[in-house]
Amino acid sequence: MLVPQPNMLAGKASLSISFIFLCLGASRTLTIAVDNMEGKEAASEKLIRQSQSLCAGEQDYVNRRKRVVLESLNSLEMNCTQDSVPHIALLASGGGQRAAVALVGSVYQMEKEGLLDTVLYLGGVSGSTWSMASLYSDPEWSTNMDRTLSRLSGPGVDLEKALAWLTERAKEEDFSLTDIWGVLTSAGIMKQMDLRRLSDEASRNATNPYPVYSAIEKHCYSNGPIEGKWFEVSPHEAGFTEMGLFVQTSLLGSKFENGELLEKKPEMDMVKLQGVLGCALAHEEIIADFIPPWLNVPGLVDHAAEQYLRVYNLLAKLVDLTKSTIQDPAALSDLDNLQKILKDKVNQNESTLLESKSPEERRSLFQQWSLELVSEVQTWSQSLAEGPFKTHISLLTKQVLPLIMKWEWGTTTNFLYQYQDSTVPPCLHSKDKFHLVDAGLLINVAYPSFLGDKRDIDLIIAPEYSAGNMFETLTLARDYAAELKRPFPEIDNQVLEDRDWPKDCYVFEGKGKEPTIIYMPLFNRQNCEDAEEFKAKMEEFSTFQRPFNQEKINVLVETAKANIRNNKETLLREINKAVLRRQNKRKSMQHQISESSVFDLV
Repeated sequence: MLVPQPNMLAGKASLSISFIFLCLGASRTLTIAVDNMEGKEAASEKLIRQSQSLCAGEQDYVNRRKRVVLESLNSLEMNCTQDSVPHIALLASGGGQRAAVALVGSVYQMEKEGLLDTVLYLGGVSGSTWSMASLYSDPEWSTNMDRTLSRLSGPGVDLEKALAWLTERAKEEDFSLTDIWGVLTSAGIMKQMDLRRLSDEASRNATNPYPVYSAIEKHCYSNGPIEGKWFEVSPHEAGFTEMGLFVQTSLLGSKFENGELLEKKPEMDMVKLQGVLGCALAHEEIIADFIPPWLNVPGLVDHAAEQYLRVYNLLAKLVDLTKSTIQDPAALSDLDNLQKILKDKVNQNESTLLESKSPEERRSLFQQWSLELVSEVQTWSQSLAEGPFKTHISLLTKQVLPLIMKWEWGTTTNFLYQYQDSTVPPCLHSKDKFHLVDAGLLINVAYPSFLGDKRDIDLIIAPEYSAGNMFETLTLARDYAAELKRPFPEIDNQVLEDRDWPKDCYVFEGKGKEPTIIYMPLFNRQNCEDAEEFKAKMEEFSTFQRPFNQEKINVLVETAKANIRNNKETLLREINKAVLRRQNKRKSMQHQISESSVFDLV
């Protein structure tokens, strides 16, 4: 029998110990590697969040806002508890300056009537987002509406300050017509340059309703699936509503690839965001309102003609906005002269030149005419008398004219570039940039962000400031909801017959998970004697015109205030119903939990 020698045992023990330490070391290394890999995955998951639930930041804000809402409901003598606070959203339609001004009138009167603090969310599209941006520049705006209202009559922003902002933006990679539009609408219409970032609001208290701004992605809107169209931006997150793909708002515009952050860039300020959200002119469909008589003939307006007309329309609108930043009579006269030059040029009857031309020849002609419009602006600019105005205009034309011919809007670095998920459509997956533009082109009210379980809305208050057919926002939202299987109340077709002369308030009652909608047209049977006056009011306050004078602003504000005041009882009744509805939801949920618990015991 072989007996192991002590030195042999010692050697084996030493080898075993070494092997154990080697295994432990490898295990530790593997654990660290796995931890690092999981850490990277977790970091990546945090940067792009995929969910149909609220993010933690919004949920926290909403919970705090509910305490404000509860106090307001109790002051209105509505029997409510913390766990049965209804989810009420005020969704203002788009409509350019008309919407921006009227929304201020609506929220002003809601505050005076003690109704504003019942609202959990404020959602906007197009022109109403301009107003929202202005409102939220004051962290306490909902408690001081007089100060908010006074801004509409403010002195405005001079052209020099607007151009200083524009010069800085022109150095950026994603500089586009959106920057031009944003600065001129901020300075000329909203009369302020708000340089804060939307994500700055993430840490605010819950004094105001939680804001949600809406846009659409331009290429998905034209060619992509419905899930890739609607885009929402809040203080905490920005992303695609239906796909449930979001990044922190502070990272919107930063460079991503396959979910990884490659380069963090500064977040856009509210001036640029205003340009993104309210740029209806970015889409070719809008030119239908601006066709000169000689061209308004079947067969003449093709894609080439649309490109020509969009150049003219944008130039004309930018001249109007520039005028609103200037006080000097001589400079205003010079701008009037430019408007006349452009108008005469586009109204010059060229139909005979188009006869018997091939599509390629027509395209060449329209391109030539577009260049001639740009050339007219350059010639006019050079002919101005030497002085500060000429210097400012020269700088503006140098930045604007190349972008007009390029026709690029809302350029933003795409956080979904090469992102590995089957829900991301090719129009987003394969491009390192996307283009965010005015959501009113799809639906002129932010319904998509507020339908379904995510925000679980009980009541929508929808002041209608749109210029299109009355009820169109409702029917478009109904069809959108049906396609995506989202809850939406029934719209009685008989109501649609009122479109030429609507009432001041309609209630579309929701059942089950459907929200109730209070629909309130700005112009209606209370302030218009008949359909003719209604039509005249819509034309007087049309969307695409020069910035309103103080008289028009006052009329819009008072009209919107009266609509809220006249329908206070309806609003109170439906708010109370929303409280009862939320209580019933809670009881139903408790009953389901109780039944489930009994079933588990059995």
